[in-house]
Amino acid sequence: MLKSFLFELATLFAIINPYGLAFVFLHRTMGLSDRERSGVAKQVAIYAFCVLIVSSLAGTLILGFFGISIPALRIAGGLVVGAAGWNLLNEAPLNDEAHASSSQSADAIRAQAFFPLTVPLTTGPGTIATAITLAASRDLSHGWNQGWIIPLLSTLTASFIVAVAIFHAYAHVSRMARILGPEGTSVIMRLSAFLLLCVGVQIIINGVTGITIPGLQPPAR
Repeated sequence: MLKSFLFELATLFAIINPYGLAFVFLHRTMGLSDRERSGVAKQVAIYAFCVLIVSSLAGTLILGFFGISIPALRIAGGLVVGAAGWNLLNEAPLNDEAHASSSQSADAIRAQAFFPLTVPLTTGPGTIATAITLAASRDLSHGWNQGWIIPLLSTLTASFIVAVAIFHAYAHVSRMARILGPEGTSVIMRLSAFLLLCVGVQIIINGVTGITIPGLQPPAR
């Protein structure tokens, strides 16, 4: 049980990589104060927790109801993630004047807590596909106690820990930015944007490979 829990936790944490995405979140919320950003980070963490739980418990049923395959989910999500990374990579850095003017869009930024800050930037199609795969790999044939309770507790605990990590990384990213300074922050943001673009491309490749060569697709984000 412990081995299964640790595997699930490590897999979800590595796929989401909250501390790597924190600077993308900072760029998206540049017009907010630290307190406001912390509030949005809390919303994103809660939404991410819900996405992980729903994906684990009902993801297969939802996709089946709409007739959506895992490869289609990856390709569509990869396009969105790649486009977001491309836009961030080509945006001009915010100066003080732009930072001040962006503060008037605080309500609009809060409205983006679920889309795109949670889906697809934080818990993207790769994360959803992985959560579904982890759930499908569990053996639920040993009755209620052994077949459902333990896997459910494992999923809830792992998802909660990952959500706490997301909140911590996103809520404290401005402190990390102050330590790095403007130039260091700009470099990290550009690098994060480039990695986000690469992740989007890789998710698309995984989706295409899942269609053309079933069973041989590389690991998803």
